[in-house]
Amino acid sequence: MAKLEITLKKSVAGRVIKQKATIEALGLKKIGQTVVHEDNAAIRGMITVVSHMVEVKEVQ
Repeated sequence: MAKLEITLKKSVAGRVIKQKATIEALGLKKIGQTVVHEDNAAIRGMITVVSHMVEVKEVQ
């Protein structure tokens, strides 16, 4: 399966609780931090919730 590289680009300060929880569940804590996850429906749904705060790249 493909993998997704997810980078936090904007702060979670002042965001709604659902967005803060989603960022935490993705494993992101600091701006500029990058994590790699398998590409599946659950992760894609999480990315959709916080798409305005993260940058996503597909990696091999």
